[in-house]
Amino acid sequence: MENKLNPITIKNFTTESGVVYPVLNLTYEVFGPALNTAPIVLVNHALTGNSRVVGNDGWWNDLIGDNKTIDTNKYTVIAFNIPGNGYDKTTIDNYLDFKARDIAKLFIQGIQFLKIDQLYALIGGSVGGGIAWEMIALEPKITKHLIPIATDWKATDWLIANCFLQEQILNNSCKPIEDARTHAMMCYRTPESFKEKFQRTKNEELAIFNVESWLIHHGEKLQKRFQLSSYKMMNQLLKTIDVSRNTDSFEVLASRIEASIHIIGINSDLFFTAKENKETYQELKKLNINVSYQEIESVHGHDAFLIEYEQLNNLLADIF
Repeated sequence: MENKLNPITIKNFTTESGVVYPVLNLTYEVFGPALNTAPIVLVNHALTGNSRVVGNDGWWNDLIGDNKTIDTNKYTVIAFNIPGNGYDKTTIDNYLDFKARDIAKLFIQGIQFLKIDQLYALIGGSVGGGIAWEMIALEPKITKHLIPIATDWKATDWLIANCFLQEQILNNSCKPIEDARTHAMMCYRTPESFKEKFQRTKNEELAIFNVESWLIHHGEKLQKRFQLSSYKMMNQLLKTIDVSRNTDSFEVLASRIEASIHIIGINSDLFFTAKENKETYQELKKLNINVSYQEIESVHGHDAFLIEYEQLNNLLADIF
């Protein structure tokens, strides 16, 4: 298990918006057997995530690792850092230059650089899953299994509206990361989740409700480890997920996909709703694509894919 950052230099990359970047650094980590000695699983990280999916500070340790559901004794796991996420100490100020499809193209170039012919599985949650959809729309043979979790192939008006508000906060607040995170946590969770967790209790020491101190804590915690430019970039990518933008319809693109598609929704997700996921499933079924839809049941909303590990492990067991 390597657990170290590895660099790939991408030269003369032109974004969807027509901006040329003479050099972009794409970093990644590898876990488990050496590349191309075992089936390969590519994990796309979520908004505040990174390439450290396993090990110390690994954000998906409950799902991936030795003798876990995605077993690093059997599978090589690779994860790229989205350029600009700050984990590799590089940031991008001109976040409006990029869309989710640009990151998909960069990841595909990374896979080609590493001489990976085909992935066993391509998995991602939230924005990472949206980028996975963009990748398979560009390269329909890139993986045997596509596993989009708590995501969809497009950002809805509701999601775009929330990203717009996030951008307003990030550009105008005197405490942009903390305030944007406070708003985001109210979208990642649900009223029922808050009720279950806090029960209107108070923090007597601070003389505020516990829900308020919890939101303050999450804002301060993110501010300590995340850069403002990184937050702006990731929010921009979330807003621009749309495999059909300036190209063929979703139906045309989907009809070319050769992978088995395993959609995992969350019944209480306020960001990528279960209703949207089910509609995508029905569209794919009409095209006779090998697709399944499964659902995490949770009061915790969008964040359930990072909380309900037992359910997620059970839903993924047959694939791995």
